[in-house]
Amino acid sequence: MFIDSHAHIYFEDYKSDFDDVLNRAQAAGVEAIIVPGTTLETSREAVDLAEKHENIYATVGIHPHEASKATPEALAQIEQLSTNAKVVAIGEIGLDYHYDFSPREIQRDVFRRQIEMAVRRNLPIVVHTRESLDDAVSTVEEAVKHNPGWKMDRMNVHTHYPALRGVFHCFPGEAEDVWKLLDLGFLVSYPGIITFKNSPSIETLKKIGFDHILLETDSPFMSPVPLRGKRNEPANVVLIARKIAEVLGVSIEDVARSARFNTKKLFNIGPMDPPQIVYKLRNSLYLNITIRCNADCVFCDRKGDAIVKGHNLRIEHEPSCEEVIQAIGDPTAYEEIVFCGYGEPTIRLDVIKEVARWVKENGGRVRLNTDGHGNVINHRNIVPELVGLVDSVSISLNSIDPRQYGTIMGIDGERYHKAMIDFAQECKRHLPEVVMTVVGIDEVDAVAAKEYVENVVGADFRIRPYF
Repeated sequence: MFIDSHAHIYFEDYKSDFDDVLNRAQAAGVEAIIVPGTTLETSREAVDLAEKHENIYATVGIHPHEASKATPEALAQIEQLSTNAKVVAIGEIGLDYHYDFSPREIQRDVFRRQIEMAVRRNLPIVVHTRESLDDAVSTVEEAVKHNPGWKMDRMNVHTHYPALRGVFHCFPGEAEDVWKLLDLGFLVSYPGIITFKNSPSIETLKKIGFDHILLETDSPFMSPVPLRGKRNEPANVVLIARKIAEVLGVSIEDVARSARFNTKKLFNIGPMDPPQIVYKLRNSLYLNITIRCNADCVFCDRKGDAIVKGHNLRIEHEPSCEEVIQAIGDPTAYEEIVFCGYGEPTIRLDVIKEVARWVKENGGRVRLNTDGHGNVINHRNIVPELVGLVDSVSISLNSIDPRQYGTIMGIDGERYHKAMIDFAQECKRHLPEVVMTVVGIDEVDAVAAKEYVENVVGADFRIRPYF
């Protein structure tokens, strides 16, 4: 299922075949459409559409092109519209220095005023930028600095991730801009421009992946290839998702699922998908057998949403061996079966052994992703018990400095770092394949970590992306 997070379907272009447009979207798998206003009048039209159609939601705001018309009375009426139950954000607002239809100082003032409105209403914002990204980012950065509680009451208090405060639609920036926006609580969105030949957005997308994006058509504009020059419509969001999947070498289902979760969370529209004990990524099947862990890593959202690429892993009970085996089905249908959720799998060592034995007996391959603390957790050397059951072990090294390791993971670094290294060396002696990983954050010396893993432990090394 897809969500078109940005479609101006109140335009005159749709008056003659509006029902057909919605029917085509539904047939394409579009379950919801977000309709952004750009003026007081179109904001009213967006709300009217949302009230008439269950799967349509509205955002209300005054576009930078119209900033000169944003009188105090107009802004007050926008804020009143935002109290409607089907209004999910303030937008489309922002800055446009390409056309300068409104003076830039007025644009900046109206942008700030509408952000203040969103803060008062505790709503996210939908941001338009054109040749103005630096100023737009600085403006939202200042707003977050002065309003740290904006959107925080919707967040799980234990999460390590920032509250979601908005989206930069039709995103024009580079990967470095995305990482900065993520730290501020903003996602990015791509329309049909991502399908254009030599689109600069493709290189950015390759660096950031699909974890933090929304899908949009920006209808009736920016029709994707092969429909350029024709009126755009929500059904075409499928073409955009397909191109993103192609660029990243993943399935269209992965892209759709992740973007769908992001859209639902940002705009607070539900329901969310139920938690899963197995989940597929590429051609591997992952087993989510626990969300318990002996660590609390700074980059882990186990205590927050516990989402991996749109998969909900916040299980309400730990599954039995029988439940896991039934959920796997045919293990040969996958490249590998991986014990990996938002918890430490070796806490349930007996489940690992029983399920892995069944997988191996039925022709499958098994990988264990672990923090390497299994021997401490189980009060014995568990590696010999994994021989013949586990083909590959991936261990979170995180840092070669025990003190930094402890800070990253929220544990006694001296004790657990040594235990993790001992576990890795034992795995190297007994198991076919051992990989050690670090998360790609600036604070961690990945070069030194790679040298240590390859020359001291003798294992393979990999950098995990920091989401």
